[in-house]
Amino acid sequence: EITRGDVTFLGEKINGIEPDRIVRRGIFQVMEGRRIISDMTVLENLRLGAFTRRDGGVKDDIERVYGYFPRLKERTGLAGYLSGGEQQMLAIGRAMMARPKLILMDEPSMGLSPLLVKEVFGIIKQLNKDLGVTILLVEQNARVALSVADTGYIMEQGKIVLDGTAEQLRSNEDVKEFYLGQGGGEERKSFKNLKSFKRRKRWL
Repeated sequence: EITRGDVTFLGEKINGIEPDRIVRRGIFQVMEGRRIISDMTVLENLRLGAFTRRDGGVKDDIERVYGYFPRLKERTGLAGYLSGGEQQMLAIGRAMMARPKLILMDEPSMGLSPLLVKEVFGIIKQLNKDLGVTILLVEQNARVALSVADTGYIMEQGKIVLDGTAEQLRSNEDVKEFYLGQGGGEERKSFKNLKSFKRRKRWL
């Protein structure tokens, strides 16, 4: 719920309008936790992504999704039986089926193994390059997010505290220490001792 201000997309206010109208304007969300329809097949989930379309290119776009995610073509059963990584691929493929201008992705690395995270984020980068679709990525894994992003924003307690190109953020000393696990000349193995860091963030 928006309590103040407006949300605009391509110069048009979109807050308060129905979800299907937002999709028709070119925005599609890949929600945290995948949210695929588990009792529908892979193919049915993909077709669902094209629900607002009235053109004849749906079949070709399904094949294009399979080109990016070939293992989905092999899965003919219910989507609920897919692995976590395959479900994430299906969720992204379903978004592609809407032919969006902007895809909102919420924590796509959640619950995935490091190997699958690398694969999925590589495909996200490729989609942006090949299709020209803008991707707004919300991700706690700063290292992997900055490896594919062009521009980044760091938020704390709902506020943007730092922004810049991915290159600028990767080289920022505060970002390296507090978000990339690097500091004091050696790499940190985890974030569990975050509160014990001696140096305060420069934006505080």
